[in-house]
Amino acid sequence: MAIHPIEFRYGTSAMREIWGEEHRFRCIVAAEVGLAKAEAACGMIPGEAAETIEQKAETASLERAKEIEAEISHDMMAIVKALAEVCGEAGAWVHFGATSNDMLDTATGLQVKASLKLIEDGLKELLSVLLKRAEETRTLVCAGRTHGQIGVPTTYGLRFAIWASEVGRHIERLQQLRPRVEVGQLTGAVGTQAAIGPKGIEVMEKMMAYLDLGAVDVSNQVISRDRYAEYFLFLANIATTLDKIGIEIRSLQRTEIAEVEEAFGKNQVGSSTMPHKRNPIKSEQVCGLARVVRAAVEPALGNNTLWDERDLTNSSCERVIFPEASVLADHIIHVMTRVLEGLKINRDQIRRNLDLLHGVNMAEAVMITLTERGMDRQVAHELMREASMQARAEQRHLAEVLKEKSEVSSLIEPDDVVALLNPDNYIGTSVEQVERVVKKLSLLC
Repeated sequence: MAIHPIEFRYGTSAMREIWGEEHRFRCIVAAEVGLAKAEAACGMIPGEAAETIEQKAETASLERAKEIEAEISHDMMAIVKALAEVCGEAGAWVHFGATSNDMLDTATGLQVKASLKLIEDGLKELLSVLLKRAEETRTLVCAGRTHGQIGVPTTYGLRFAIWASEVGRHIERLQQLRPRVEVGQLTGAVGTQAAIGPKGIEVMEKMMAYLDLGAVDVSNQVISRDRYAEYFLFLANIATTLDKIGIEIRSLQRTEIAEVEEAFGKNQVGSSTMPHKRNPIKSEQVCGLARVVRAAVEPALGNNTLWDERDLTNSSCERVIFPEASVLADHIIHVMTRVLEGLKINRDQIRRNLDLLHGVNMAEAVMITLTERGMDRQVAHELMREASMQARAEQRHLAEVLKEKSEVSSLIEPDDVVALLNPDNYIGTSVEQVERVVKKLSLLC
């Protein structure tokens, strides 16, 4: 019976498979094969034994390992025994010179590597969608908002470009992260490689070369968990970007704002009791699951504070946070990509909101021009502040109020005031910024 929602509700099949029991078992077996091949290459075990271990590895089964674990209460030794059984006499050389975490942490390195490949693919697809939406809306002027209040204009293209730029940095971070987290180890019981002997470093490097992983420079019985903490921090950072996008979509979909809307299926139901509802449920799902991904950071950091050469407090914790955070991070990347692909943009409502304050939100443009034409900047600011408050109190257009201000009319013609209050004329370099971002980040997709 499925218990955790990542088993049946959330996550791609590809990412769930990476963190499933069977794949985990195969990664551990692959590490044992890599060890045997490396030791054979260094003359530490018979070459025929390494060949047999490699050939028979596929026949080792998770089911048999579980049967053995039920008898001996040690999951790693159960895998060693299950692999040794199918290797005949060569089984005597399985796990030679290694300790449990040499295999377990190396297997984690393989899983993290596979996870990052999926995360990278997802981020690139998300980036591609964001760049497309940015280009489509690069000249779509809308109300900018600070503190939840309407400010000077911006463009939807700039919003999408800002999100795209953030996703682009995540792709860069992923590349920088790889050498530190896609690693394995072969350091023995407390890190000295004493059981392997003087060729320990050489064996470890050959083993990791076979597995296409980096080798640690130094370690005790376990790989230092600062590496894994960085992985979880990376996932949390991605989740926070998606959370930010989701919050903005939810805010802009409010009935009172109604500038955007998630795609809504023909037969989709919004509420079990309110038939009219069209809720931003996908964005809400992203925001909710982002909290779970971020929640993995604290235990991941705590896993680096183990006793002496190691204790076991990280193990149980990592069995939960690795699959959960990886599957959910991958999931919300894909969900948000689909949301942005299908996002409906209500241009008429965007314009209504842009004109909602009857020119008051354009006071800065007039202030700047007054200053350029000789008025003290602070005097111009106070003049426009008072005029704006008057326009709002009297529910009049700012242009009407300014016509009555001789300080303004002496410097700016009435027709020029109207032009200054046109939001389409006050988007600065927004279009150029979007085009620059699209050109730069398209190379990452």
